[in-house]
Amino acid sequence: MILRVLSFFVVLFLITSCDKFSFSKNKKKQTIDTIVDFSSVDTYPSFPACDSIIEKNKKSNCFRNTIHKKIAEELLKHKFIVKDSIDEIVIVGLKILSDGMFVLDTVQSSENLKQQLPELDNILKVSILKLPKVYPAIKRGIPVKTKYKLPVRILLQDK
Repeated sequence: MILRVLSFFVVLFLITSCDKFSFSKNKKKQTIDTIVDFSSVDTYPSFPACDSIIEKNKKSNCFRNTIHKKIAEELLKHKFIVKDSIDEIVIVGLKILSDGMFVLDTVQSSENLKQQLPELDNILKVSILKLPKVYPAIKRGIPVKTKYKLPVRILLQDK
């Protein structure tokens, strides 16, 4: 009887401890596969005109040039009247949502510019909303939200 009980506990011990001796290579592979670097994307957002470009840097430059051109076209539609000449760089923070729509995040400008052109933030917001829909950035085959900081030069002469 004691031999049966002892053999039962030995078998029970072996069955429960077998999991401890399994190879952990599969667990490491799964852990590495789930690590995602969110500071970069596989494919940058792009306008339809830039979509045919394959090289990553050229595609990014095409996107930046196109967005600068479209914002400049919108700003040129407005008449700005200033007391003093202005030659400044405004940093426009944009969010490109996973559905390809643009949202104005921030506008960084000097106090002088804010005083002389208080309507600039609203004009930039409307200009951003008028931008055409883009193909969003792609990370591991999934469209993701991205942020961009675009420098916009404001050059106005006093009248």
